[in-house]
Amino acid sequence: MRTSLQFALALLWLAPGTYAYATSLPDTGELHQHPAWLTLGHYQPDRFGDGHTSQADDDSFFLSDNGKTSPRAELEATLKAIMEPGGGDDHARCRFPARDRWLRQQLDLPQENADCPAYEEWAEELNTETVTLVFAASYLNSPSSMFGHTFLRLDPPQEDEETNLLLANTISYAADAAAHDSEILFAYKGIFGGYPGITSIQPYYEKIRLYSDIEHRDLWEYQLNLNQAEVDMMLAHTWEIRDRNFDYYFFDENCAYRLLALIDVARPGTDLLDEVSTHAIPSDTVRWVVDRGLVEEVYYRPSAATSVSHSIDSLPADQQTLAAAIANGYVDADAQEVRDLSDRERARVLDATYDYVRYQSEADGWPREHAAPLSHDLLRERSRIRGVAARSGPPEPAIRDDEGHDTFRASLSGGQLGDRNFTELTLRPAYHDVLDPPAGYRGGAQLQFLRLDARFYTDNDELQIEQLTGVEIRSLSPRNQFFSPLSWQVGFGGRRTDTETNRVFTPYLEGGAGGSWQLGKTTQAFAIATADLEIDDDLRRGYDAAPGADLGILHQNNRFSLLGGVKTKAWIISSQHRQDQAYLEGNWHFGREFSLFGKFSREDHYDRYRSTWQLGLHAYF
Repeated sequence: MRTSLQFALALLWLAPGTYAYATSLPDTGELHQHPAWLTLGHYQPDRFGDGHTSQADDDSFFLSDNGKTSPRAELEATLKAIMEPGGGDDHARCRFPARDRWLRQQLDLPQENADCPAYEEWAEELNTETVTLVFAASYLNSPSSMFGHTFLRLDPPQEDEETNLLLANTISYAADAAAHDSEILFAYKGIFGGYPGITSIQPYYEKIRLYSDIEHRDLWEYQLNLNQAEVDMMLAHTWEIRDRNFDYYFFDENCAYRLLALIDVARPGTDLLDEVSTHAIPSDTVRWVVDRGLVEEVYYRPSAATSVSHSIDSLPADQQTLAAAIANGYVDADAQEVRDLSDRERARVLDATYDYVRYQSEADGWPREHAAPLSHDLLRERSRIRGVAARSGPPEPAIRDDEGHDTFRASLSGGQLGDRNFTELTLRPAYHDVLDPPAGYRGGAQLQFLRLDARFYTDNDELQIEQLTGVEIRSLSPRNQFFSPLSWQVGFGGRRTDTETNRVFTPYLEGGAGGSWQLGKTTQAFAIATADLEIDDDLRRGYDAAPGADLGILHQNNRFSLLGGVKTKAWIISSQHRQDQAYLEGNWHFGREFSLFGKFSREDHYDRYRSTWQLGLHAYF
């Protein structure tokens, strides 16, 4: 029997519960190539050759000097170390409890009760029965959160309905960035691997405070169907990687990627990391977890901003104006115009105003000398109204973030530039633009990176790169009498541009800021002041710059999206001329997989009028 042979080779029993370390180790065969072992060591196949290299970048994660590049050497060193007698927090069984558990299962070794006081105290404090994957919706105002963020919540036993999950702990992986680093520096280092990534444990209420109350991000909670043994294995591996350095990369080895590895460790065979190619978008990773059948229940936790907006939007327009006047101190909470309302209307106005004042005082720092007495007055007046219950919170969106369109998009189209016919192929690895199907995404938000537009002109059989977008971000957040967010956009890459005699490919940087206003539930108008910079030897002075403006209307619904407007630019360095354009674009959505799209523009450039039209198909993968 295999077990008896391994015991004879590996262990010399001296007394019940004790043994002496033997010089012979069990034959591990090809166990170092087992997918579960490669996952425990965070090994990935080398790009060239048939070897593996671990993504861990911390020497303390390895027991072998060659452990980073040799799964076999690391397995043999781990097996030797866990079979050594003794215990204590520095013993390999205590430093690597997940490896110890897995190797003993695979080699039929006896389960030894190691004395690991630090690990045991840590696991007892976490007291985890179930694990919940939490997705925080995208937040364009921070580079680290543009695609959303995921973390794991460690839920204690639900002994009764009073169990407060806000006190549960969470597992999160994030870049260990310096506090003084700017957003631009963070984005640069995040893309090119300038930060270490650290796995940390934090209380859930701190995450609620950060994501929901401060950054206005809705949370989706996906309770995983892991059993207790799988939960314990996940925690054991979390102990192994806590405070260990894994270089952080914004697009692939990010927060979502590391959590997929933990789930793969907990339930071998899920192979979630196999889904990752060029990037790991958090909403995509949630979709993979759902598709693998790992989710038992889903809960929606609206942000403070969503709750306040729902409370305000439920009021008629005249009562919204009254609520804004009370909040800003123009009307008293017990004014005659408030008392003239019915009890139900007055309760709704007071509730909405109180929610708004409380939100502004916590999230936007309204001065206490204004917020505190006003809150007291609102509560006093509300307490005088009997028999009117508080309005329920915002409803759960019909489409969750993980149920939106896939983020990779390929497009094929035909069109005409002036009198030149062309066929265009566009590839966009991620993520979303304002004309894509809006369900599951933030309204008015656009984030694209590494988009390639290639055109083949039929008149001279010429293939050209029309545009290569590095990053393109647009945030059109409507303003009203309660909130005044800034609408803004920024982008860089390379694009075709006209000189007086030719069309050349130039690097560009563009940006802008302004405002947006809601015209209806699905339509908004915007006005953006813009600035463009192009750099190329083909330009007379090697570069050109242009201030300008973009005025338009955006309509988004689940069947079609429309964007139309006018743009103007005044080039002022290499050439002094205006560039004016009227444009109209539309997408007709067929579920979350396809969209038919059309574009038309009429441009006046160098005193030449030219029209461009285009028709094609978007496919989302």
